Amino acid sequence: MRLWATIEEIPHDLRSCVLTIGVFDGVHRGHAQLIRRTVAEARTRDVPAVLMTFEPHPAAVVFRTPPPARLTTSAHKIDLVAELGIDAFLVVAFSAAFAATPAEQFVQDELVERLHVASVVVGANFTYGYRGSGTVATLAEAGQRYGFAVDAMPLAGVGGAVVSATTIRNLIGAGDVVQAAQLLGRPFRCDGVIVRGEQRGRALGYPTANVDMAADSAVPADGVYAGRVVGLDGSGRATGEVLGNTAISVGSNPTFDGRHRTVEAFILDFDDDLYGRRLGVEFSHRLRGMVKFDSVEALIKQMDADVLRTRELMTTPSI
Repeated sequence: MRLWATIEEIPHDLRSCVLTIGVFDGVHRGHAQLIRRTVAEARTRDVPAVLMTFEPHPAAVVFRTPPPARLTTSAHKIDLVAELGIDAFLVVAFSAAFAATPAEQFVQDELVERLHVASVVVGANFTYGYRGSGTVATLAEAGQRYGFAVDAMPLAGVGGAVVSATTIRNLIGAGDVVQAAQLLGRPFRCDGVIVRGEQRGRALGYPTANVDMAADSAVPADGVYAGRVVGLDGSGRATGEVLGNTAISVGSNPTFDGRHRTVEAFILDFDDDLYGRRLGVEFSHRLRGMVKFDSVEALIKQMDADVLRTRELMTTPSI
């Protein structure tokens, strides 16, 4: 898959493509439907399938507030999109000037003159241009004028619920990683570099990997979870390595009066040095909430039970 980090990197010899547009945070089941339709249409037309996304999150620019917590890093998003068959991943810098672009100008400048789109695949609620003035209807009208097709897909649903990044963030924030995985199509994952923590786990017999993540990453509710840890390269792309099933603690270690919220992973049957490595921690099951124990002995007893339960749950996949 080709990566175009800016609009200027679009090759001048690109003659046509099928395009899908969106933030695609999470690359959830609804996004996957759009992307698969885009790829299928591109194969039919024998042109590249292109995905256009935006950095930073448009909400941070339009509303001048902190953006929603990220469900996927940029590198993880690239991996997921590549797996679905996209040929080119285009990142558009979402600035105040870009946000002010009139809808018609966006179509003419980017879709027609730069990308030469043959077809555009979007969700039924898609908007574009200044203050979201462009809609699926106006895009279809523009398509008639400029000679490209528009395929507006209904919003995907799972179990009667519309799949959306907002819903998934709320589920993760509540600790419901099982339902979040149903909407994502895979377990939720936190990515980061392993750093030195308080090193209490080693003294307790359970050495944990302390995951240093980006400040805007989504993190499950405080508690203990079962999952696994996977390897990432220096850029955050998946290596295909699975380090092992894992008991995961999210919280501030109340038994020791901790103040800083951390994600710590105890990888079962694993004893290598992980400091400085970039890893992904997948959350498959929630075991319990975070508890302040009366003694270290009581904590260790519960940790023994958590690890045993993790072994039991991770013998079969969660999806």
